[in-house]
Amino acid sequence: MTDGRGKAPFTIRDESTLTRRSLLELAGLALASTVLPTDLAVAGPLAKQEPAAPSQGISPIMEQLSGYMSEAYAHAIPDDVSEIAKHHILDTFAAMISGSGLPPGRAALQFAADYGGKEFATVVASKTVCGPIEAAFANGVLAHSDETDDSHGPSRSHPGVSVVPAAFATGEHLHISGSQFLRAVALGYDVGTRITMSMGGPSYQTVTHRSTHGTVAVFGAGAAAGCAARLNKRQMRFLLDYTAQQVSGIGAWVRDPEHMGKAFLFGGKPAAAAVTTAIVIRAGWTGVDDIFSGPENFFEAYAPRENGALKADPANLVDKLGERYEITRTNIKKWTVGSPMQAPLDALAGFFQKKSFTADEVQKVIVRIASDEASTVSNREMPDICMEHLVAIMLLDKTVTFASVHDKARMHDPAVLRQRSKVEVVADLRIDARRPRREAIVELTLSDGTQLSEWVRDVRGTADNPMTREEVVAKARDLIGPVLGADKSSTLIGKILSFESVRDVCELRPVLQTG
Repeated sequence: MTDGRGKAPFTIRDESTLTRRSLLELAGLALASTVLPTDLAVAGPLAKQEPAAPSQGISPIMEQLSGYMSEAYAHAIPDDVSEIAKHHILDTFAAMISGSGLPPGRAALQFAADYGGKEFATVVASKTVCGPIEAAFANGVLAHSDETDDSHGPSRSHPGVSVVPAAFATGEHLHISGSQFLRAVALGYDVGTRITMSMGGPSYQTVTHRSTHGTVAVFGAGAAAGCAARLNKRQMRFLLDYTAQQVSGIGAWVRDPEHMGKAFLFGGKPAAAAVTTAIVIRAGWTGVDDIFSGPENFFEAYAPRENGALKADPANLVDKLGERYEITRTNIKKWTVGSPMQAPLDALAGFFQKKSFTADEVQKVIVRIASDEASTVSNREMPDICMEHLVAIMLLDKTVTFASVHDKARMHDPAVLRQRSKVEVVADLRIDARRPRREAIVELTLSDGTQLSEWVRDVRGTADNPMTREEVVAKARDLIGPVLGADKSSTLIGKILSFESVRDVCELRPVLQTG
């Protein structure tokens, strides 16, 4: 391959002879190579390196990434990673099922029922079987109908809500096994999260106003669908090109009062786009061989800039790929509420264990969280992401449940409002310094002068304080049972936790649907 002037800047080996070992050997080259055009200065780890000559070739980073992606379908993941992947798949299906009764979920089910399509794929918590694209869209919206789903701090994203629906719809369409489904999901988490991490993680949205969640979702879902479709290395490169063309979403999702636009951006749209992309690439569509390098590449278009220089480290796309599985760094929420509320609710639960007191005995509660979190969750209209409201519910009920956090009428209950008036949310620089960790300091003062204080550093459900299998199952039962019943809940949980014995993911359909 030449650079358009008859020169070959580097050698590209034939794909039929390129082994997994030789791909991994390229990692060293990847870390020492830039994938950005020569006329762009790069801030950060790449700034000290000499820019490569312009080329239409494939960069070492793309060689390693596309090779890893194409091999994931047949490459077993470690047992401990497989176990964690099962937890996240179960948790995401539980989010879909419980979300079916909420406004975004009901709208998604109506869309799938009305739009139809060939009967290939399951729409969860319904009787509808439709085309894989429509099913992926509906299930993605269902999964983020509220704040029940998982979250990944370093990339600031909710990977499961797009990755699992995309892998499932594609997997049903092509009748993949449970083991292959696990691998596709793990790959989706690995690829999607590394995209925004290569551009600064949470600060990417702050600087550019583009949504980290939308960017991660479309790449994560694309990788998962491509894996389920068993795309080869070159097809994976085309898939990344198509995926980059579909990146969208801006930070305005924080103003969505009903969670519908948010569910569209985080789950439905990227899942449907991923399935579409995997299907057309599998059918023979072609595209750009390396969207991460060369003229008009992805980083040039999307990476933040500082004093005109791009702030990006493309080597993060392959950093510890195959060694560090991002699904193991993804949080499962103990409480079915927004991520910033997890630590404060953990603190309050701890206070109840230390001392017996009633809500009326509480004089004041100060909740100290990060600045970006405070602006997101303070005095919000939605009960499940309103910090003051949830603290009030916790004081009154000594816990929060899926039902209580979605009871919007209680936001106007005088008893709740009386407790809510005692709650102050403070943006704290100490917590800012700990981001992207989800930490909080809660200070509670009782009417007798007693003061209780807790800095929660390791929230239950995070990678540093993970929930056990039993805890994940208990949460899932509470969410699935009211919709599908106890028997289907048990069968579904059993199948997911023994995915290695599932020969075709279509076997899940009878226990995922109503009726």
